[in-house]
Amino acid sequence: MASGSYRGGDFYGSAPFRSRDGLSTRPAVGSDEIQLRIDPMHGDLDDEITGLRKHVKQLRNVAQEIESEAKSQNDFLDQLQMTLIKAQAGVKNNMRRLNKSIVQSGSSHVIHVVLFALVCFTVVYFLAKISRR
Repeated sequence: MASGSYRGGDFYGSAPFRSRDGLSTRPAVGSDEIQLRIDPMHGDLDDEITGLRKHVKQLRNVAQEIESEAKSQNDFLDQLQMTLIKAQAGVKNNMRRLNKSIVQSGSSHVIHVVLFALVCFTVVYFLAKISRR
């Protein structure tokens, strides 16, 4: 889409971005349009169009590669998320089992600790009595 005022084979208001064959472009202020200035004295228009087609094909190929890469990375992230969900479920189950075994054997541990404390207290008591004599 060409915009700007045309005088004598030149669009006024164009930036000095000029190709070697007389074709220059610049973005229009405040819009998505590109202003195109063609200098008929320089270059062949067909060569410029062919060059532009090649660039468009290259850009399309790059866009397709980006799309396929994004899809493969999304698939990888989905697989990783499923793996993490499974790992989280496994950790949860193991924590539940560990808590169960601690509760079951925990009561006997408390009894053992209390008995050990009583035996130690008794031994210290008798040693203190014997040492006073």
